[in-house]
Amino acid sequence: MKRMWLWIFIAVVGVVLLLAGCRVTRAGSQSAPYKVVRTDGKFELRDYPALTVAETPIAKANGSDGSFMRLFRFITGANEGKQKIAMTTPVFMSGSSTNLTMAFVLPSKLKTGSVPKPSDGAVTVRELPEGCFAVLRYSGGRNAKNEAESLARLQSWLEREHLPAVSGPVYGYFDPPWTPTFLRRNEVMLRTGGRNLEFLQ
Repeated sequence: MKRMWLWIFIAVVGVVLLLAGCRVTRAGSQSAPYKVVRTDGKFELRDYPALTVAETPIAKANGSDGSFMRLFRFITGANEGKQKIAMTTPVFMSGSSTNLTMAFVLPSKLKTGSVPKPSDGAVTVRELPEGCFAVLRYSGGRNAKNEAESLARLQSWLEREHLPAVSGPVYGYFDPPWTPTFLRRNEVMLRTGGRNLEFLQ
């Protein structure tokens, strides 16, 4: 019975958010800009410009520590200017198991120096330098198995193409949690060599 009421609650919330407008879907959000310089099936090489992000540490990999809500509160007004900032995609996750971070990419019209200071000291704003990344898009839920398998596939492709990876993986998640797993857009990214820049590291 409790499980039935949980699913009813999830369904109601999903309908309310859907009726609230397209901004609760991937299509309703601005995405981090990039230029595709090469495509090979599901693999891409992309050039990214410098990006301004708001980021916060993650104590638990499943996000139950409130890391997402810290960033969400920041963009909905928990900052010195009480300024509302549009939600963008993807949400970036990176780092090791003992040093995980989550980051929201801020709209391109906001440069690092013009972003209001976060009210929460656990949220920081910084600029990520431009660079070239190898990217693999995949579907499914966010879990360690999917992340490990997608990373292994991307690393194998880089080896076949004789392209060095010069950073740890960054995972991008584009969809709200009520999106069916088979429709979700997820990505794993590795900075590739030659530019000597760092990204989320």
